[in-house]
Amino acid sequence: MNTTDPADALPEVLAAYIAAVNAFDLDAIMATFSDDALVNDVRREFVGPASIRAWAGREIVGDKVTMAVTEVAHHGALTVVRARYDGEYDKTNLPDELILTSYLTVADGRITSLIIVHNEPAPY
Repeated sequence: MNTTDPADALPEVLAAYIAAVNAFDLDAIMATFSDDALVNDVRREFVGPASIRAWAGREIVGDKVTMAVTEVAHHGALTVVRARYDGEYDKTNLPDELILTSYLTVADGRITSLIIVHNEPAPY
C-alpha cells in the first residue's frame, strides 16, 4: 500500500466529500456519490441516493460530524483515508480520539463505494 501526505493524496472528489462533510452541506455530500453508490458505515449498509441521503442527513449533517484527515493511502483502485472524527454524536464507549478508516472507490469522478470502519490494533 502506498502511503502519502494527506494534503497531496486525495482525489478531487474525495477532497470535495470531506469538505462537504465539514461544512455540514448535505447537497454537496450527495453530489460526490454516484447514483448506484454503496455506503457501509460500521456494518450498516446504505445503497442508492435516497438511503445515502437519509444516512448522511441524520448521522453526518445532523450530528455535525467533522473529519480531520490523518493519513491517505492507495491500494490499487482503493483509496484508504484515516481521519479523526468529532461531532455531536453519542460518544459512549468510544475513545477520546476517534480515528475511523474509510475505504473508497471512485469511478467517473464520483464515489461508488464508501466503507467506514473503526479498526482495532492487531494483536501481534
